Parts: sequence; C-alpha cells; structure tokens
Amino acid sequence: MRYAQGGGLTDAERAARERIRLQAVECFEGGKKNQEIAAALRVSERSAERWRRAWREQGEVGVQSKGSPGRPRLGPDQIARLGRELERGALAHGWADQRWTLARIKTLIGRLFHVSYTVEGTWRLLKRRGWSWQQPTRRAIEREDDAVEVWKKETWPRVRAPRRSAGPGSSSRTKPGSR
Repeated sequence: MRYAQGGGLTDAERAARERIRLQAVECFEGGKKNQEIAAALRVSERSAERWRRAWREQGEVGVQSKGSPGRPRLGPDQIARLGRELERGALAHGWADQRWTLARIKTLIGRLFHVSYTVEGTWRLLKRRGWSWQQPTRRAIEREDDAVEVWKKETWPRVRAPRRSAGPGSSSRTKPGSR
C-alpha cells in the first residue's frame, strides 16, 4: 500500500492522496480494471474498487476528499478565548455554582465555537494546553501567605526529622556477606 493505515496527514500528504484518486478516475474513464489501477497507483484493490463505485454513483465529485475525518480542532485564537471564558467562571455562563466540570466545558465549547467534543476529548484538549483538573484547596480567610512562606523556609527544616542515609546499618535487603 502507498500510505499507512490511519494516522494524521499533513495538507501536502492529503493533496498527494487527492491526486492519486484523480489519476484513478482517468484510469476508470480509460476502461482499465481495478487490479491494473491498484498496481499502477500502488494502492489496494479494495480502494480502487471503492473509488470506482463512488465515481459511478457521483462522478468525479464522489472520489474527491471529504476532508479530515479527525475530531474538529480549535485554533490558537479559539483556545485563548476558551481560556478567558473559563477564567470568568461557570456562574458567568449560567451554571448554579463556580465548578467547572468536563461536561460543562464541553457544553461551553459547543456554545462558543459550534464544535462538538466528547468529554474525553475535552479532557485531552485541556491536558494538551497544560490545564489541570484539580480543584484548588480551600484556604482560610485569615491566611497570611508571607507568614506561611517564612515558616516553610525557617521553621520546617528545623522541625522535620533528618532522613536516614542508605549507608551501613540501613535496612537494605542485600547486606555484605549474607547469601
């Protein structure tokens, strides 16, 4: 076969595939058999047969590419807009609380961009962009971040127990001379 099964194609590769299908149409018009066409164009006989059927039913239009079968993608501008909308919060978009769930984000993407993602696809989109699924921890209103940083740097190192070294006397499984 000329091209790998599945896998994403670049625009140039998609155009090359289109040219091969159009060469097949010329062969159909010339009366060649599917087996000859498949060998000449280095494609499977099944592809040649499928293209011939589409050509008979719809003409050259039936053989042309229908576009990428992959999931619809959001462009960089749309991703940036989605980020801004997520920062506005769920309340601003009509939900009863401020929690963003994957289902809600999926719905928001559909509303904003008229593109349908699955819940799993929404998660992948967010993950690729570096967004986290974790909820922020609750923090006390009285919390003083500067005091917490000072405590972490000065007090915590003195309070925590030092680690045991892995040297002699440690609880390692292989002790010298024991076999």
